Amino acid sequence: MHAISAVGQRPSLPALDGEAARGLTVRYGDTLSGIAAKLGVPLDRLLAANPQVLNPDVIYPGDQLTVPGGAAGGNAGGDYTVRSGDTLSGIAGMHGVSLQSLTAANPQISDPDLIFIGDRVQLPGAQSPGTGGAPERGTGPVEGPAPSTPAPGGNADGVTAAELRQIVPQLSASKAEAVAPHLNAAMAEADINTPERQAMFIAQLAHESGGFHHMEEIASGAAYEGRTDLGNTQPGDGERYKGRGYIQVTGRHNYTEAGRALGLDLVNNPELAAQPENAARIAAWYWESRGINAAADAGDFTRVTRLINGGTNGLADRQAYYERARAALS
Repeated sequence: MHAISAVGQRPSLPALDGEAARGLTVRYGDTLSGIAAKLGVPLDRLLAANPQVLNPDVIYPGDQLTVPGGAAGGNAGGDYTVRSGDTLSGIAGMHGVSLQSLTAANPQISDPDLIFIGDRVQLPGAQSPGTGGAPERGTGPVEGPAPSTPAPGGNADGVTAAELRQIVPQLSASKAEAVAPHLNAAMAEADINTPERQAMFIAQLAHESGGFHHMEEIASGAAYEGRTDLGNTQPGDGERYKGRGYIQVTGRHNYTEAGRALGLDLVNNPELAAQPENAARIAAWYWESRGINAAADAGDFTRVTRLINGGTNGLADRQAYYERARAALS
């Protein structure tokens, strides 16, 4: 099983050539593939514009990336759908436009400090198709997650208990009945709303958790004591914040980040991460924060595995779950 590790810290990078044209600051949870998909930039072009990134699977909060010309945003127009944690100023910076021009392009936003998950924010330079320039309102404030609308062709109902047993044959009927609703709620929260995304998500979780059986790392966690890369700075943090959940969240730092994103006090109540409903949501948060839907949409199962595992450990077992999931959900 793979433990979610903290995003590392490293010294500031030297100035990048062309950074003045358009720069972007990496935030916690960002991935290059996710940034590329969000901005509409081919991943190879983003990599070519940032030769200082030696490993495309490793970027760090605070890193400055150069976004090549021709990306979505700026004067290219279009729209952007608000996600949990977004702010209007953050969206402006992400797309290389001024906050003033973004506000002017969205007169329906009466308070720039209050935007909603699911809002379609108009980027300066074009109108949203079918909206007449009036972006649609979302379902809730950014501070809390809101249900997402399944993409065309998606499985709106998620996975049934019977389908889950087809994917994980060793799962009992009662266990499948208990697990499926939590998976479906978490998948809806993270836009895992097509059969392909769902098949990959469930397959990865099934492998990582031993068929939805293991909710907590068997080891005591003492080996993590003093691991500052995990944020374990207080005595007892190693055991307190050992791996829990379907995709094991590990370390004070990651418990803090997951709890902040999901509205859970995981720092003071780390055992909450081992509860099925929270384990599913934490896995979906991890999935969404690293832009894994983009890799799933591309059908790149190996890439998805690397983003989950950091390598390709257990690839054959993951693949077997995936093939059964595709058959069950197609």
